[in-house]
Amino acid sequence: MNAVAASGIGSLPGTDVEGAARAVRELYGDGGLPYLVELPARGPGADLIGRTAAQLTGLAVDLQPAGWRLTDAAGRDAARARAYLRQDLDVLAEVYDGYTGALKVQFCGPWTLAATLALPRGERVVSDPGAARDIVQSLADTVVEHLQQVRRLVPGAVATVQWDEPALPAVLAGRLPTASGYGRVRAVDPNVVRDGLLRLTETVGREADSQIMHCCAADVPVPLVRQVAGLELGLDTSLIRAAQWDGIAELVESGRRLWAGLVPTDSTARHPRQSGGRTANDAEPDGRARYESFHQHVDPFVGQWHRVGLEPALLEQVVVTPACGLSGLSPAEAQRIGRLTVDAAHAIRDLAER
Repeated sequence: MNAVAASGIGSLPGTDVEGAARAVRELYGDGGLPYLVELPARGPGADLIGRTAAQLTGLAVDLQPAGWRLTDAAGRDAARARAYLRQDLDVLAEVYDGYTGALKVQFCGPWTLAATLALPRGERVVSDPGAARDIVQSLADTVVEHLQQVRRLVPGAVATVQWDEPALPAVLAGRLPTASGYGRVRAVDPNVVRDGLLRLTETVGREADSQIMHCCAADVPVPLVRQVAGLELGLDTSLIRAAQWDGIAELVESGRRLWAGLVPTDSTARHPRQSGGRTANDAEPDGRARYESFHQHVDPFVGQWHRVGLEPALLEQVVVTPACGLSGLSPAEAQRIGRLTVDAAHAIRDLAER
């Protein structure tokens, strides 16, 4: 394990790719888990769906007023998305020249992609089992090629793939509206979802050192993740229901890491050694203030960890992240949340070593 396991979700504010990449390497590149930055503010094609859809091997997409859809020929928005990613990879090669260690890349997961992309006639891809299978296979091939390219650009990288699946709970529960808005897309059988994830992770596992399913929505399907061998879990810890903790405990005890979104991405986040309006340059607050702030962000998680019988040493398998992406914040706020994440990871590590 890294000495301090901390990382980000991927998305950041602004349009300065090089500045964002250098900030991420500076923050997480010494013992943490840096990542390929995503800057959605650049426009269509830099967003989660467009960024992934435009790269799909053997499939073409274009952008319509209702969103991204499969088509016979790629549109100019897809071309722009591919150009954005080429720029990001060029910057990655420059910023991570000589780097050796963990490096994370993010893609939209297959079920969120199938839930969001439209078929040519307008319905969601997830409503067509054959089309959904095509998405899984194309995405697997796409990411294998992407990881090979990343390894050529950064030969010392140990690759981790994050699959972003914010829509997966809705896919499983049948909560997605149809194109007309008057009905709901039929829920996808959990076994079908599991089998798709298995095919995807087995293929990508040839190039990736580890893979994570990240979902910052409520009702993360923890039992399903446990059925996909080796797949790690990332989630917003504030949304974990009591009934989910046993499944999380089993996942951790199986040797997998938990990517814990401990640091909220709103103004309630405070430094573990900071209270109220203090800054890092102020005098150290008293013990009570430190405890209250620590309790707010780390203690509830660690307390539940102990209540389900997990050993303190297993906290070494926790990677601390923000609760979700940071694209909606100002650059200064995103930097602050990033520093808090590293500080929270230090706190978790200290508890693991006691």
